[in-house]
Amino acid sequence: MASASEFDPALALSHKFPDTTYSYTERDAALYALGVGVCLSDAVDGVELKYVYHENGQGSIKVLPTFATLLVLRSGASGYNLPGLEYDPRLLLHGQQYIELYKPLPSSCHIHNIVSLAGLHDKGKAAILEIETKSYEKESGDLLCMNRTTVFLRGAGGFSKSSKPFSYTNYPMNQNPAVKIPESKPFSVFEDRTQPSQALLYRLSGDYNPLHSDPMVAKVAGWGVLRFSQPILHGLCTLGFAVRAIIKCICRGDPDLIKSVAGRFLLHVYPGETLVTEMWLEGSRVIYRTKVKERKRTVLSGYVGLRGLTSSL
Repeated sequence: MASASEFDPALALSHKFPDTTYSYTERDAALYALGVGVCLSDAVDGVELKYVYHENGQGSIKVLPTFATLLVLRSGASGYNLPGLEYDPRLLLHGQQYIELYKPLPSSCHIHNIVSLAGLHDKGKAAILEIETKSYEKESGDLLCMNRTTVFLRGAGGFSKSSKPFSYTNYPMNQNPAVKIPESKPFSVFEDRTQPSQALLYRLSGDYNPLHSDPMVAKVAGWGVLRFSQPILHGLCTLGFAVRAIIKCICRGDPDLIKSVAGRFLLHVYPGETLVTEMWLEGSRVIYRTKVKERKRTVLSGYVGLRGLTSSL
């Protein structure tokens, strides 16, 4: 493996990522919905049944806004490859996710993705890499959504060419998922228990990392004082649970009110644990924090931008 000092960040900034494609059907949208807890406690939930069934046929089902995160899966780990930047994929951590939604996602679609570098930061022993993906409907050319994925690459830092650590950002700072949690009482709180098989169900949507299914891989995947006693839930699955809570409690079941989603992954979740999502309204944004009830630990925080929120709330 090449040393970090051989990596030239200037070349990375000019790197052109290959475009990618992704196609999905109504079945994929419904399977994803089940994977993030839709109808988990009530198979005929009047608010959520529309994500898996419609009386006019599967082509009429609604698609959850966080389904947008699946559109970038085809890039996989290769999507984080920059010329000369060497890292161990086993040491990659998914730190943050930011999504912008420009149109409601159709129940089935052929997607064309344009990928670019949104950020690169030298943190000494690690590097932070931010990849932005804009997803277009191939037939119409309409821009549907944008994902910005932030990953923490342990062991890939130390490439700065001067005493000042290298740092590059190519997006507005107000899109940072880090938020200050209000000290006031939450506007709403929603509790949802995941199932022991939740990660096995969610992985069928395309994220087959064995960390979420293989007990032996999970036990050796931790670092420092953090050790996993069993496979953990996907961070994006937890994000799906949190945004579902906001749709139910704040948006009155209307997923089309979601304009943007920002999430910062703070700690792991074990399948079978109970997720408690607290929500605060701040103008057209919902600040949220998700905790694991059994361990009393915060696992996720961020905000959701809304469009057309009624004043009656």
